[in-house]
Amino acid sequence: MKIEFVPLLQLQRDLYNIPRGQERFRVYLETMLDADASAIKLPPLAVMNPMGKEHIPAMLDTLLAMNSDTIADRAIAHRAAAKPIAEALDGFEEDSGTLKLGLVVADDLMGEWTNRYTSEFSDRFETKHSLKRGWLSGTLWTSEVPSIPKVREVTLTTVYRAAYIRRYGFARTLQEMLNQEGYAMAMAGCRQPNLDADDLVYTREIVAPHLSTQDYPTIVACLFGDRAARSLGYTPQGLSEYAGLALALYQAQNNKSA
Repeated sequence: MKIEFVPLLQLQRDLYNIPRGQERFRVYLETMLDADASAIKLPPLAVMNPMGKEHIPAMLDTLLAMNSDTIADRAIAHRAAAKPIAEALDGFEEDSGTLKLGLVVADDLMGEWTNRYTSEFSDRFETKHSLKRGWLSGTLWTSEVPSIPKVREVTLTTVYRAAYIRRYGFARTLQEMLNQEGYAMAMAGCRQPNLDADDLVYTREIVAPHLSTQDYPTIVACLFGDRAARSLGYTPQGLSEYAGLALALYQAQNNKSA
């Protein structure tokens, strides 16, 4: 499996140079879709907010000033030559296909059509159509401060997630989702989200009875915590913010170092 990085940040920034309105939206659609509008040619752009306000181009300016596309490209090239990713991709040598990866800014801060939790769930677990088109999306959120470590982390997590899916298939149960995301985050060197020791023990106990579930509201509550559950009208499980994902990362880090 090969990863080809495609720079998309300047393209997104150029869209915001067009005054907010129908013309910007038209150009956005023309940029994202094929000539006959029958298919998406740039799947990462599907999650951006084309009608976003000034905070989005401001963030894109920061990302461009940081040379974020170059940082992401180098992160992929560096890890592709390293032993960990070689092992992660072992067994895919016969797969000569190439996946393209681009960074995209998603507006969870002021975007009326973007719920952070449902959007992040899709970003992590509902990638089948995008992968079928040969694309990966490295999502940067407007609620988070841009940084070089964050760009690297997002890029590598996306790559390792794709490698995991290629090997094990798409996650369906909560357990499979925890395994996937724990692996991807640990391999990418993530340190967040995290919980203290007592909260990890508590979270493990709460999550354990639900590991085989495929019930979406329960999975969202376990992965993202009570705040997410309440925001969507789901039953809270008594969990901290991102508790399930923090547990997944902790367990994967221990397995990785064992």
